[in-house]
Amino acid sequence: MKISVIGCGYLGAVHAATLASMGHTVVGIDVDSSKVEQLNKAMAPFHEPGLDELLKDGRTTGRLVFTTDFAAAADAQVHFLCVGTPQSKTSDTADLSYLMGATKSLLPHLAKGAAVVGKSTVPVGTVETLRAVLARRSDVLLGWNPEFLRQGTAVKDSLVPDRLVYGVPGGKGAAAGAPVTAVLDSVYEPLICAGIPRLVCNFATAELIKSASNAFLATKVSFINAMAELCDASGADVSELSEAMGLDPRIGNRYLHAGLGFGGGCLPKDIRSFRAQARELSVPSVDEWMGLVDSVNLDQRSRAVEVAREMCRGFLSGRTVTILGAAFKPDTDDIRDSPALDVAQQLAAAGAHVTVTDPKAINNAWIRYPQIRFEASTKRALEGAELVLLLTEWDEYVSLSPSEVGTLVRRRMVLDARNVLDAEAWRSAGWTVRGLGTGASVVAAENGEAKRADRKKHAAR
Repeated sequence: MKISVIGCGYLGAVHAATLASMGHTVVGIDVDSSKVEQLNKAMAPFHEPGLDELLKDGRTTGRLVFTTDFAAAADAQVHFLCVGTPQSKTSDTADLSYLMGATKSLLPHLAKGAAVVGKSTVPVGTVETLRAVLARRSDVLLGWNPEFLRQGTAVKDSLVPDRLVYGVPGGKGAAAGAPVTAVLDSVYEPLICAGIPRLVCNFATAELIKSASNAFLATKVSFINAMAELCDASGADVSELSEAMGLDPRIGNRYLHAGLGFGGGCLPKDIRSFRAQARELSVPSVDEWMGLVDSVNLDQRSRAVEVAREMCRGFLSGRTVTILGAAFKPDTDDIRDSPALDVAQQLAAAGAHVTVTDPKAINNAWIRYPQIRFEASTKRALEGAELVLLLTEWDEYVSLSPSEVGTLVRRRMVLDARNVLDAEAWRSAGWTVRGLGTGASVVAAENGEAKRADRKKHAAR
């Protein structure tokens, strides 16, 4: 089957490469010529584990090509819309201009009986707007097939998804939806044969599923971070709390890990769009709920700054601070709405001398944040630091040797804002360690540092 994928960003590039690996002939179309050129060289324009290999396979077999020319999609049987739907610059709503523009550009090149299938995350009701754009092509099928990819594991999520969702006219069992269902079954035949669950529903349900899923995940993350604040206030340990909660099968332990909170190009803008949809549909409970989730998430970043201030005895001005991590999560170079960079900016605004390092996101970050010092080498970034903050839980940071790092810094103080370090191992190496929600008081940490200093003085005598 020949398939076109319109929009070759994080979603589209992975989807195109995955479809080619299933045996389809795929043309990826994007307006960014430099991105297209890079993809045709089998090099992803962003960091995503496994994608370069998938691109190379598709290019080698000849089943995958990228172009800026919409006419290349003329003989495709299925067209997947994978363009971005970012948050509007003037409101919380999603900006659908790229989606509508791509659909209009595709319209003159649609073959008779072709299927146009959206994958982008959109507000409920978007399909009806697209139906109006396609109104004069009554022969064209329309469907919605929301994506559930996670950056850092997008290739795996595409090759072995948790589920497939089809939004079709009339929903499950409706005669009007049968043609689109049949087309999508042909596209995903290898996955269906492998036993991947498939859900057929109406358009509104398909549009809401991704937004509702993201809203629930965001709620879970913000909930455990709110519990972390309660633990710090009471002396409890949020890691032990979440472990016990996660053993309850009604709750589960996924996304129940306290830390600095979520960021990136999906969850933040999706929950804000969800709020806007709730307001438009006069459902204030969802609007207020998502507002609280967003607020808790953003407050967690400010909490990290305040803990850093406390660890510096109330004064950040003039302190040399090293931040481990710039990407919003590990295994990606995406810095959109990065909690780590938000904290870095706040620390710099308070007068701290901030250095940020990251395995993959440095190039993206220094272009966007010229006021912050970036260092590609972890070792050089740590030299002379008075406080270290672990803000993105890359494996190489989690596995750092506290003894070796201790020889580089000026003061052995670390704020583990992701609660991933072996705190006891670091304390045994002479570090003052703080987490978020671990119940460890600053006073106790400072007392421990003072006691170590006293022991050194007595030993010197």
